[in-house]
Amino acid sequence: MKVCIMCGGEGTRLRPLTFERPKPCIPIVNVPSIIHLVDHLANLGFTDIIITLGYKGDTIEKTLGDGSLFGADITYVHEETKLGTAGSVFNAREYLMESPFLVVGGDHITDIDLLQFYREHIRGDATVSIGLISIDEPSEYGIAEIDAEYHILRFKEKPGPGEIFSNLASTGMYVCNPEIFEYIPRNTKFDFAKDLFPILMNSPSTHLAGWLARGNWSDVGSPRSLREAEHWKLQEMSYTNISGDITVKGGTIHGPVSLGDAVVVGQNSKIIGPVSIGAGTEIEKDVIIGPYTSIGNNCRIGEKAKIFSSSLYNHVRVGDSSTISGSIIDNHASIDKGCNIENDTVIGPRSVIGAGSVVHAGIRIWPEALIEKGTAVREIVLNDKYDMSHHGS
Repeated sequence: MKVCIMCGGEGTRLRPLTFERPKPCIPIVNVPSIIHLVDHLANLGFTDIIITLGYKGDTIEKTLGDGSLFGADITYVHEETKLGTAGSVFNAREYLMESPFLVVGGDHITDIDLLQFYREHIRGDATVSIGLISIDEPSEYGIAEIDAEYHILRFKEKPGPGEIFSNLASTGMYVCNPEIFEYIPRNTKFDFAKDLFPILMNSPSTHLAGWLARGNWSDVGSPRSLREAEHWKLQEMSYTNISGDITVKGGTIHGPVSLGDAVVVGQNSKIIGPVSIGAGTEIEKDVIIGPYTSIGNNCRIGEKAKIFSSSLYNHVRVGDSSTISGSIIDNHASIDKGCNIENDTVIGPRSVIGAGSVVHAGIRIWPEALIEKGTAVREIVLNDKYDMSHHGS
C-alpha cells in the first residue's frame, strides 16, 4: 500500500525550533517526529512511501534514508517551488497512479488505525475520504458535516465565529483515488481543503466521504501541541529501559523511565516517570524531574533544579535551583542558576538565560539570544540575524 507524506512546509509557527531543522525533524521523546510517523505507517503495512520535500528536505532524507530500517521503501520527490498540499501530491503523481493511496502530513503524530481508514475507503465509492476527529476547538481546522452514509455535505476551512456547524475537524489525512489528478492544475499552488474539495463536492461525478477516527492525533502546529504529543508518547511507556551503564548515587527512580548510556543521577535526586533521558546526561544532587519530561543527550542539570513536563533537547545546561515547567529548550541553550522558566515557553538554540531571570509563560526566545541576569522576560525575544516571522504554516 502506498502513502504520500507531505514535508514541504517551513514550520514558521514553531519558530525558533524550525530555524535549523524542518518541522518533521523536531524531536518528540528524543526521536525526530517523522520517525514516529514512518514507523507507525510501516507497521500498518504502508511500506511504499513517497515523501514530498521542500524546506531543509536533505535533513529528512538523512534522517530516514531509504526506509530499510523501517521495512519500507522510500522515494523522495523534491519541490522546487511551493505548490500547496494538493499541488505537492500532484508533483509526485507518477508514483501514485496505480491504486488508491493515503496522504498524511509529515508533521502528523498519531496512533490511529490508518489501515482501517484505507480499507473503508476501498469499500466505498468516494473519490476522497477525509479522516475526521472530534475536537473541542475546531476553528483552526477544516470542519465537515456528514450524513448517515458518511457523505460530506459541507466542508469549511478554518471557520469563523457563527460558522462552526460541526466539531468534526479534518486531520489532514486522506485516502485518494488517482482520478484526483484530473482536477489539479500543473505547476500551480493548489490545496486540498481550499481548492480541490470544493471542486469535487460540486461535481456530479465525484463526492467526498468522512471517516471518524479514534485515537491520538496531532499536527504539532504549535509548541503546546508538541508537548501534548510528547505527553501521550511518554504515556505509552510501560516499563523502564536502560541502554548501557548508569550511575545512581543515592537517587531514586520511579518508572517507567528510559535512560541512555552513561547517565548519572546524583544523591537524593528523584526521577518520576514517564521520563526519557538521553546518553551522557548528568543530574546533580537534590534534583526533581517530574512526569512527562524528556531530556536529550549530554545535558547537565544543576543541584536542586526542578523540571516538570518539559522537553530539553541536546547539550542543554540548567543551573542550580532553576525551575522549568511545561517548556521546550533547544540544543546548547543555557539556563543559569536561580531561573524560573514558566509554562509554554520555547527557548531557541544557544540562547543564554542569565542568573535569577524569570521567563513568563508563553514566551519565545530566538536562537543565540542573551538575557541579562535578573531579567523578567515578558515579550518575545527576537534576534535580527534570523527571520522575525512566527506566523503561518
